[in-house]
Amino acid sequence: MWFEFALIGMAAGYLAGFLGVGGGLVMVPAMTFLFLHDTASSGVTADVAIHTAIATSLATMLVTSVSSLSAHHRKGAVQWPLVRMMTPGLVVGGVLGAILASRLSGEMLQKVFAIFSVLAGLQLMLARQPTGHKPMSGPRTTSIVSVAIGAISSLVGIGGGSLTVPWLLWHRVRAQVAVGTSAACGFPIAVAGAMSYVFLGRMTGETTSITGYVHLPAFLGIAITSALVAPLGVATVHRLRPELVRRVFGAFMFAVGLKMLFD
Repeated sequence: MWFEFALIGMAAGYLAGFLGVGGGLVMVPAMTFLFLHDTASSGVTADVAIHTAIATSLATMLVTSVSSLSAHHRKGAVQWPLVRMMTPGLVVGGVLGAILASRLSGEMLQKVFAIFSVLAGLQLMLARQPTGHKPMSGPRTTSIVSVAIGAISSLVGIGGGSLTVPWLLWHRVRAQVAVGTSAACGFPIAVAGAMSYVFLGRMTGETTSITGYVHLPAFLGIAITSALVAPLGVATVHRLRPELVRRVFGAFMFAVGLKMLFD
């Protein structure tokens, strides 16, 4: 399965850097499919396949987000004061999202991800952003929004870009800076979410691995290739307009979400 993990990592890394939507939208359905259709090789049982995919997705973002945010930082596209303001809420939300996911059945969690995938796909296809613009919110509102972003992201295994980027654009942040800042915000989500899934997986006894819900071979295969490819996506977003790619990817996510919802 190493070849499949490498391909998933390349696609996720590029899209994470280029679109700022987080590679989890690719990694979670792809890994879930692999785990469900090859339980013997993966060692993952069907009832925790999507839990393992989400946890592993967040773990790989520990590597991908560092690679992506570093590339954005070199281009001056990260608002670090805003990242520092959002980090506590993102961490709290990341832990809460993992706890909620661990309490849901595999079937229910798959439906949650599917609904999110459909909505994210529609947002990308329609290129809809919040109407109007407003100045950046104060610390209290920003903290509340950060908790919500962290919780949803950890629940479905994404870096939060599909939530953070529109919110930043609504607050008059330039598109490239919104993507770069979103990439930086993905790191605390990944830390809190991945560590929570490791702990919860071991505590619930769903896996005997020391890495809990995180699938170590998938993590290694995806993390290495995604980290190598993420800077290519960053370079592209600073040269081209990504609207066409957003719409194509949105259609893909919409179709994946529908399949997961009714499969």
